[in-house]
Amino acid sequence: MDYELDVDPALAAAVLELEAHHARAGWDQPARLYALVDTGHLVAQEPALAAQLGLDAPAEQGSLTPVEQEDLPPGQELEEVLPGIQWPGVVAGCAAMVERLVLPPAVDGQVPEDPVAAAEFAREHPDAEEVRIVAGVTRHGASYCALRMRSHDEDSAVMGGNDLVPGLIELLRTTLLEDETDE
Repeated sequence: MDYELDVDPALAAAVLELEAHHARAGWDQPARLYALVDTGHLVAQEPALAAQLGLDAPAEQGSLTPVEQEDLPPGQELEEVLPGIQWPGVVAGCAAMVERLVLPPAVDGQVPEDPVAAAEFAREHPDAEEVRIVAGVTRHGASYCALRMRSHDEDSAVMGGNDLVPGLIELLRTTLLEDETDE
């Protein structure tokens, strides 16, 4: 596991918790979206729920609790749904889990423009790699990603870092921006 010095420990812990959760569930899962709420706020607002979830211990102070959202609309990719989402102020951050087929940088410029042809190209490419990505961001600007390759499906091979998947991080950040029309 790679570690960076400028990592938000609460965010990294939440992302790694989600990655481990999805790893236990196996591969070929649909994309998932999570609100990240401050555990202390959750305990104060919903003490019975927090106790039921085992979140009322002093050790939970300063941590983030992932709250899974409803399934994505049928036929839509996560990247298509995120631009239409705006989280309420009580949400401290958000995270997403997606599985994707990635290609090595050497194939840049070879991928067809047509999305259907591009997907077929990726599926058939001998160097394509299936990955599970869990990415999270906070309102304070922190980000963290965990990435697991299907070909190296063990906990010790999970890569972590602030900007492993910059496009997904940016999409998640836009869901936390204040709506200027509300002011």
